[in-house]
Amino acid sequence: MAERTAKAHRTVSRVTDILEAVAAARPGGLRLHDLALSLDAPKSSVFGLVKGLVATGYLVEEESRYVLGPALGQLLAVESPSLVDAARPALESLRDTFNETVTLATPVGESIVYVDSAESSQMIRYSPPAHTRRPLYPPSPGKAVLAHWSRRRQEAYLKEIVTAEELPEALAELDDVRARGVAFNRGETLPDVSAAAAPILVGGKVLGVISVAGPSSRMRDRLDEIAAAVKDAAATTAGRV
Repeated sequence: MAERTAKAHRTVSRVTDILEAVAAARPGGLRLHDLALSLDAPKSSVFGLVKGLVATGYLVEEESRYVLGPALGQLLAVESPSLVDAARPALESLRDTFNETVTLATPVGESIVYVDSAESSQMIRYSPPAHTRRPLYPPSPGKAVLAHWSRRRQEAYLKEIVTAEELPEALAELDDVRARGVAFNRGETLPDVSAAAAPILVGGKVLGVISVAGPSSRMRDRLDEIAAAVKDAAATTAGRV
């Protein structure tokens, strides 16, 4: 049998060229103009691919420059063991204190992914799917991530999620999340589930988010107490990373 020769696919090749160019430019990354020049490609076609890579977490835009994103680590199954290890004591302590499910999520592009959890022992409990992309809004871990985006980026994301009438309220909520250091979900994702979440901030960047979630009937009256504990746990975890 004749050996088949693999043929390059133009779009696939362009995507890999983008990733390789950005990787070669570490740690500073590349601007769109420089990226198009390095690929000898039209800026318009590169822009579309770059935006797709940002949305899926393979690139991150930082001050108009593109750097490699966290999705590459997940693809290679090496997702920040130091963060998971650093957060584990906090997850278990919160679970033991409130006996509700505690999760660690990481931002991946325009999504969050739950990478670890300490589940409640109660029969009725929240049990989120692990290693699955979830939207940033309205889950509380996603709000904690969105709160630390630029206003331009917040608006661009939320315009795809909420109506024009709802946008000002959503932006005001994110301002409150950033100011208070904690995000809430009061039955917005699932009617009977409430949650509180706080970001793990290191050098001004959200590395992950710790959240406590459970049935609203149990969480409702303790939400402020839980939020304060989650905020402390996230700060403690940030000091361990």
